[in-house]
Amino acid sequence: MFYYLLKYVFLGPLLRLVFRPRIEGLEHVPASGAAIVAGNHLSFSDHFLMPAVLKRRITFLAKAEYFTGPGIRGRLVATFFRSAGQIPVDRSGKEAGQAAIREGLGVLSKDELLGIYPEGTRSHDGRLYKGKVGVAVMALKAQVPVIPCAMIGTFEAQPPGKLVPNIHPVVIRFGKPLDFSRYAGMENEKAILRAITDEIMYAILTLSEQEYVDQYAAVAKAEEAAARSEKEKEKERRFPRLPLS
Repeated sequence: MFYYLLKYVFLGPLLRLVFRPRIEGLEHVPASGAAIVAGNHLSFSDHFLMPAVLKRRITFLAKAEYFTGPGIRGRLVATFFRSAGQIPVDRSGKEAGQAAIREGLGVLSKDELLGIYPEGTRSHDGRLYKGKVGVAVMALKAQVPVIPCAMIGTFEAQPPGKLVPNIHPVVIRFGKPLDFSRYAGMENEKAILRAITDEIMYAILTLSEQEYVDQYAAVAKAEEAAARSEKEKEKERRFPRLPLS
C-alpha cells in the first residue's frame, strides 16, 4: 500500500514536477506477466524515476548498504527503500551474485517486473560500462523477456555525490522486448551468457547513445581512485607540508 502512496501521492508527483521526464516506448513494457527491465545507471534518482513513470509496480535489486545504515536515520532510509520496492542484495563475497539471482528469480516467479542495472553500479562518468551476466542467467532461468531502458539526462540532473538535483531535462526510453527463448536450458554456458548480456547492453547503448567502455564499472572506479591517490602522493612528495612552528 505504501508503495502506491509513495508513487501516486508523495514522491511520484514531486519527481514528475522537478524532472518533467519525457517517456518514450512505454508500450514496450508488458501490461502483465513477468519481465526484466534492464537499464543504464547514471544517478541515485534512477531508482525512483523509472518506477514513477511505469504503470506497473517494479522491484529493484539494491545494494545492501542502503538498508544497513546506523541509527534512526539508517532505519528510516531502510524503511523508505523497502517501501519503494527495493530488495537489499549483499554485493560482497563469492555468493553475492548467486544471492542477487535468487532474489530476482523470486520476484519473477510472482509474474512481476524486475528492475536491474547490468553494470552493477552507477556510472561515475556518464559512460556505459560492460554488463554482468546475472541478467542473462535470470532471463534464461525464468524464461522471461528483457526490456532495455535508457535513462538520459539523470547524470546531469543528479551526478554522483550531489544531494539536491539540478533542474535538467530527463528522457526515459524503453526499447522493444528482447526474446532469448532460443537459448533455453543454456544458462550454464558462459559464452551464451556473455553473448546475451552483450546484446542487452548494445540495446541499452542504442537507446541511450552513451559512450561505451568495455570494462566493468567497478574496476574503472577502482582504477580511477587509485590514480587519484597516486597523484596526491606525488603532490605530497613534490610539495611536502612544512611543519607548523
